[in-house]
Amino acid sequence: MDSRSVSSRLRELLKFLSTVQGDLSNVTGPPSLLAPSSVVEVGHAYAQRPCAFAAPALEPSPSLRALRILHWFLLSLRSQLYVAGAPGVSIKKPLNAFLGELFFASWNDEESKCTTRLVAEQVSHHPPITAMHIADSEHGIRADGYARVEMTFNGAVNIRQVGHAMVHIDKYEEDHLVPLVDVKVRGFLGGCMYPEITDTYEIVSSAGYITEICFSGEGMISGKRNSFKARVYEKGDTKRCRPLYEATGVWSKGWSVKDVGTGERMEEFEVEVDAPGNEPVAMSIAPLEEQDEWESRRAWAGVLAGMAAGDMRAVLAEKTKIEQAQRQLRAREREEGKKWEPLLFRSQEGVEHKAFHELAEGTGWRLWDERTKGVWRLDEGKATEKGQGETFRGELTPLG
Repeated sequence: MDSRSVSSRLRELLKFLSTVQGDLSNVTGPPSLLAPSSVVEVGHAYAQRPCAFAAPALEPSPSLRALRILHWFLLSLRSQLYVAGAPGVSIKKPLNAFLGELFFASWNDEESKCTTRLVAEQVSHHPPITAMHIADSEHGIRADGYARVEMTFNGAVNIRQVGHAMVHIDKYEEDHLVPLVDVKVRGFLGGCMYPEITDTYEIVSSAGYITEICFSGEGMISGKRNSFKARVYEKGDTKRCRPLYEATGVWSKGWSVKDVGTGERMEEFEVEVDAPGNEPVAMSIAPLEEQDEWESRRAWAGVLAGMAAGDMRAVLAEKTKIEQAQRQLRAREREEGKKWEPLLFRSQEGVEHKAFHELAEGTGWRLWDERTKGVWRLDEGKATEKGQGETFRGELTPLG
């Protein structure tokens, strides 16, 4: 795409953003700046490297399990935040997921014999909340997470994720409380938008370890885009006691890990897409014709086809069709006094989420469950697969 086209797209975006007030999360942006995927697919970033996801469950040392969780978390950031692009390619905005939208996928690493499965559902639209569940049942590890996304514009697009993820390892009855990062989208004037994380976050292990991750970027202390420094601490009577491992680098490119006590360099990682042996595993989803009407790829098929063909009129027409139908469904529910019920996830009151409160004690973490309609978890009693000839919601489809 030539520079005039890029410049035109950015002018279009800036003009659009300047007219919008408040939260941008449910606002529809210019079709040319949309990514060919929905928000409900974001969990793929955590699941697409089955070996990294299973690694903590295969590690006997509790301190190294904390380090493996950090590695998995860092690996997720590039795919999660460089939507429909990579460093050096301007990022795009995912499609706003509609209420009840579903996504199912799996990743099988034949060499390591690790398989991850992802289930995700848009459990709320106002405010937008996505819930997900990732599991490797063979190795006894799972991750449950949910996020309310809030977006504002003040010269940069500010994306705040309200929620968290909890990783559980069956063998050790161990939990890891994992944050969702806030992001600033920068680079409008330079013609290439990119994500930047600039805060400090913590991952907390029930085995007695806490990982502190300090992110920085261009124009800050390190002066390098997507930089970070992380340390795994053994917890003492105070918040943290003894540093064990240190990881430093650029989360979108690569990093090194050293033993703090000995100074020995333990590991080196490259996360470039074409780094040999480090590519994400191919995603496996059901063929389009076998998917339910509520599954993301089938529901957005017309929009995605328009994007692939570069036909922005078709994109707008197909997207508008779904959005208008969803508004009509909500109006019908209000008229009939009905309340929408999520299909596969259920909400718990925050006070019931004991694991969070135990791990968050003394860290400054807050649940914010009043802003996310509770804490969302997969309802194990609800099937995620249909019988032959069945549909998830009977005759009701996203188009009404």
